[in-house]
Amino acid sequence: MANLVGRMIPPNIEPGFLLRVFWRMIETFQIALVGTAIGVVLSLPFAWLSAKDLTPLGPFRHVSRMLVSLFRTVPDLVWALLFVSAVGLGAVAGTMTIIVDTIGFCGRFFAEAMEDADKRPQEALFAIGARRFSVLCGAVLPDAMPSLINTTLFALEKAVRSSVVLGLVGAGGIGQELKVAFDLFQYKNASTIILVIFVIVVLMEFVTERLRSKVQ
Repeated sequence: MANLVGRMIPPNIEPGFLLRVFWRMIETFQIALVGTAIGVVLSLPFAWLSAKDLTPLGPFRHVSRMLVSLFRTVPDLVWALLFVSAVGLGAVAGTMTIIVDTIGFCGRFFAEAMEDADKRPQEALFAIGARRFSVLCGAVLPDAMPSLINTTLFALEKAVRSSVVLGLVGAGGIGQELKVAFDLFQYKNASTIILVIFVIVVLMEFVTERLRSKVQ
């Protein structure tokens, strides 16, 4: 390890290489942001179908819960390998992986937030003949919104870290550049990429923490 670290110092700070790393990092953000946005939107119907006393599926809600559990249980890299095999190398496979991972993560916590929502407004709407979807929109979502936003921010933070790793199997982003650097024994390039990833992850955690504090 000492020998490897010695070959990684000093990091490569050539302008041309830094520019390439910058655009790869932008691609990583795009994968994380688009994948999280689509995944959150798709998580809402999954959560509604899984939530006790709210689902229109009755006892068959467990089918939706099992599907969400499947998305969450299978590791990101396995999904990435499946999507790379299906659609080829690049950011599309990475985005699809983040979508599935976000559904597995948000679907569970969204369902729990809906189940924990204040029951009194729901009972009032049911008493006047409101349908389940109307109760969801009029009582459940407004009450659960802070929790939903917090979960979404956690999902975005998680997606940024995940999208870095996905590049190692060809799903686009900065991870793909890191893999090339190690494959070609370009250790100074690798150390630069690792430092950039560290800074970006720390900044992302800081931003999402500030946003969560405002929501609370």
